[in-house]
Amino acid sequence: MKNNNQKNAASKECHFGVYKQNNPLVKECHAGVCRGKIVPLLFEMGRSLSEYNDLSLALQTFLDYMHSDMAVERAMINLHHRETGRIFIHKCMGLTEEEQARGIYFSGEGITGQVVESAKPIIVPCIGEEPAFLNRTGCLSRPEDRDHAFLCVPILRGKKVLGSISAIRRYDNKELLEKHVDTLMVVSYTLAQAVELYLVENVDKVLWEQRHRALVEELRARFMPANIIGSSKAMMEVFALLHKVAKTKTTVLLLGESGVGKEMIANAIHFEGPNPHGPMVKFSCAALPESILESELFGHEKGSFTGATQLRKGRFEEADGGTIFLDEVGELSLGVQAKLLRVLQERAFERVGGNKVVTVNIRIVAATNKNLTEMVDNGTFRQDLFFRLNVFPLLIPPLRDRGSDIITLAEHFVLRFSKENEKKISRITTSALNMLMHYHWPGNVRELENVIQRAVILTEDDAIHGYNLPLSLQSPVFSGTEIQGGLDAKLASMEYEMLVEALRLHQGNATESADELGLTRRTMGLRMKKYKITYKEFRREMPPARSKRK
Repeated sequence: MKNNNQKNAASKECHFGVYKQNNPLVKECHAGVCRGKIVPLLFEMGRSLSEYNDLSLALQTFLDYMHSDMAVERAMINLHHRETGRIFIHKCMGLTEEEQARGIYFSGEGITGQVVESAKPIIVPCIGEEPAFLNRTGCLSRPEDRDHAFLCVPILRGKKVLGSISAIRRYDNKELLEKHVDTLMVVSYTLAQAVELYLVENVDKVLWEQRHRALVEELRARFMPANIIGSSKAMMEVFALLHKVAKTKTTVLLLGESGVGKEMIANAIHFEGPNPHGPMVKFSCAALPESILESELFGHEKGSFTGATQLRKGRFEEADGGTIFLDEVGELSLGVQAKLLRVLQERAFERVGGNKVVTVNIRIVAATNKNLTEMVDNGTFRQDLFFRLNVFPLLIPPLRDRGSDIITLAEHFVLRFSKENEKKISRITTSALNMLMHYHWPGNVRELENVIQRAVILTEDDAIHGYNLPLSLQSPVFSGTEIQGGLDAKLASMEYEMLVEALRLHQGNATESADELGLTRRTMGLRMKKYKITYKEFRREMPPARSKRK
């Protein structure tokens, strides 16, 4: 009989294993879990993570241990990217590159996906008897692999599932299987924080950078001159100058009436310029009172005035490495103009309440709808600042000088607002187009946008009609008539549009148009005379008739 001392000695030497055939008193640690070897494993893994900040080295140390000391045939360290939902093999043992590439799961898919979804370990004693085992990698396709067990435990950080650890081998001993599961759990706790940092620094960061690049490209495409609507001669001249100046860092002064699209041109200059990935800061010089305008532009130091509880960067510092767009620059006071002059000359300034010089690398695009030359003569705008801003002036033409661009822009706005309001509007009627073309547009593109938005809301069919437009646009159509406004003007607008649409439909045939509207030929003629409509405007040129041979 074996004495108790011999049994105790064997037990201390190895926590769990199988008896050797030639010495039943000594247990074999191979394929077991030796406490004496787990401690060095955790030490080496901790050292890799703490001293070298090397997650890959720590994982490789563990995979080597699983192969040599746990007799695991195949093992996988899976990471879970929570934003995309992908569960992928980050590091493995016993799999080919093709098998590793196929090991992609989502939450709830297969055993791995169920572990990530439930945040609990799952043990499959025999994969051949488990229908939920997908074998997506294809590494267990042989008949002899069907009696292998699959162990999968989650990597948890609080309530977040960061990934999982999987092991595959054959087990004849239930207690040994349970001990291996415990080992995987201990290691998962050790790895949790390092795995979370890895996901943030590598997977999440890469995704954020990709999204940032995609957003920049989207904005760049949106504000590229090719996508600024307009093909009139006046706008083509603007685009030609824009292309030349955008590639430089020259200060640009955008001139033009309110609503012509100076901000969109400024965006195009930035996104086509040398630093399209830099910040694009927009600031309206007329939006704030003078008392806080300087602080907003140049920032302030802590304690520089009541309420300045901490240092604050101004708009110029925020634009460092990119572009700042100063809209309504003619509204700046003479005091702020003096500080702006230094920024234009030296790209340097001091914050309010400070004496430290702040240097920035920025491009300045300014805009105004005022006549700065007259303001210089009147003494309300500094002459030296005007010369600094007026390096490359760019005059944006008003909408009334852009000809057919009015129709192109109107159709663009109809498409945009019909989508926003979930309406199917396919056209603008002839009378409405005539009204748009005859109007003088004091509010320029902004006014046109508002007019079309209102018309899209008012229309009840698939077209924008003249009576959907404001009365201020309808009046030119009835010039020379006795219609003044109010209900009569509204009714006249509808009547005019119906006459025009009928004539257009029947190519100027007054008789067919009268039948269409339920009028007599004579009444139709009187209505056309009232609105100064002639049937010839709607006649299409017909090909000459072929002469008949005699």
